[in-house]
Amino acid sequence: MLVVRGRQECLSCCSELGASTNERLSLNRISATTWATLGAILIGVVLSLLPAPEGLPIAAQRTAAVSVVMAILWIALPDNIPAVSLIPLAAYPLLGIAGAKKVCLAYADSNVFLYLGGFIIALAIEGQGLHRRISLHIISRIGSQPRQIVFGFLLATALISMWISNTATTLLMLPIALALLDTLADSLVAAGVMTREEVTEKLKPLTIAVLLGIAYAASCGGFATMVGTPTNPVLRGYWEKEFVPQGYAPISSSQWMILCVPLSLLMLAAVGWVMTWRLPELPGVERIGRQFFRDQLRELGSMRTGERNVLIVFLITAGLWILAQPLEIGPVKIPSWPQMFETGLRACGVEVVKDLSKMLDEATVAMTMALLLFLLPGDRNKDGNTPRLATWDLVEKKIPWGVLLLFGGGFAMADAFKETRLSEWIGTYFAQHMQGAPTWVLIVGVCATLTLMTEFTSNVATANTLLPVLGATAVGLNIDPRLLLIPATISASCGFMMPVGTPPNAIVIGTGRVPVRSMLKYGLFLDLIGIVFVSAATIWFLGPVFGISTTGRGR
Repeated sequence: MLVVRGRQECLSCCSELGASTNERLSLNRISATTWATLGAILIGVVLSLLPAPEGLPIAAQRTAAVSVVMAILWIALPDNIPAVSLIPLAAYPLLGIAGAKKVCLAYADSNVFLYLGGFIIALAIEGQGLHRRISLHIISRIGSQPRQIVFGFLLATALISMWISNTATTLLMLPIALALLDTLADSLVAAGVMTREEVTEKLKPLTIAVLLGIAYAASCGGFATMVGTPTNPVLRGYWEKEFVPQGYAPISSSQWMILCVPLSLLMLAAVGWVMTWRLPELPGVERIGRQFFRDQLRELGSMRTGERNVLIVFLITAGLWILAQPLEIGPVKIPSWPQMFETGLRACGVEVVKDLSKMLDEATVAMTMALLLFLLPGDRNKDGNTPRLATWDLVEKKIPWGVLLLFGGGFAMADAFKETRLSEWIGTYFAQHMQGAPTWVLIVGVCATLTLMTEFTSNVATANTLLPVLGATAVGLNIDPRLLLIPATISASCGFMMPVGTPPNAIVIGTGRVPVRSMLKYGLFLDLIGIVFVSAATIWFLGPVFGISTTGRGR
């Protein structure tokens, strides 16, 4: 009895000790979170109250302070990223940065609905099982080794992103990647290689590498062609309006690709190296060869009605996204689908409002195709009913609504940078302090400045704001404007570190499978590599490609 009682008392003491230890750990965790929050707010208050630098509007100073607070909290509160993204809704009106109605509009930006439509299409693909068929096709060809999977997705994503927007590419590739990872996990368990708990833990590094790789590859592929990302046409439009009338040669798509495709491939190789440098091998994966996945694919049988219908929607969506802008393939010019749509309506005698094609964009495609999924039939179930490819109940439960708030917060921040002229002040400050510096220093400075700015602002907003500043700076310094404008445009696509740096970054963070700290760690390396690569390409190769000297005009 004494022994039993003593053992019970001992267990009771251990239980109390464990509980108190857990409470202390919980208090420490709460304390760390609280201190981080208070520290961020204190830093923001100090930055707001400091004397403003010369020429910096007070609203711009407060915008910078709020941005610093949000950046700190995004890092310190990874579980509350969507909540942090709501800060502009309260802070901007209270601090006199922007009116409440204007801030709210950023959260209803057309790009938010582009992502929403893309997510609904991805859910339908998953719901009909098409994602598993596609993933088995891919993995049976590229193999199941982690590095093969990562590089396979990097190459595929970059190639697609050369012709479709970075955002649309990420939305297309993400469900396939997630399905492949889930299929690989199921296969390892089914083959008896690991238990479910073991495979979940072992797959975490590969999951992070694949998802971040997709986001980064979309950005790298985007700047390779003139139509790959919106910042490139912004440069071309500004150049043709401002400098071509002065006698400078136009920037052709072929010249751009000669310079940027090799640079894109170099950046892609850097992404692959960074993401796989310390990527561990999956133990036992060699026991499931490609034939294993081919057998699983054979077991799926032929395509069902639901799979076929959602595949048709997927392919139409991809095709319309490709044709969102006019394409030039050598001498062949293909109009955009909005232009073809407007022309077709006119040919049918339908009265068309002026500039209808300008009212249509990628969000129109995404939402039209998403709505179509609520009408098209899926597979007949056991009860004899035929459910639709998408249902609101499914959408309501599975859409990552928090990531839409993250997008809205990023757009609100970008608008504030532009409206308060904070972006313009940063560019002007840079230009003033670079007077008299060697050309290569100017180029490196431009790349570093744009890379840093694009981590917090929209790529397009940054380009629209700073390209005129840099163009005027180049003229004042008597150097060819392309020496600053082209690296600035490329660097605007190289924000790899922050969730709001690019839309692909925000999308992969929204899956909940990529910690913000991992993005910061890998993104910092890639930001630095990007600055070096873009600067080197500009200094050594831009001249021969575009016929540029440090003082003369393009030939």
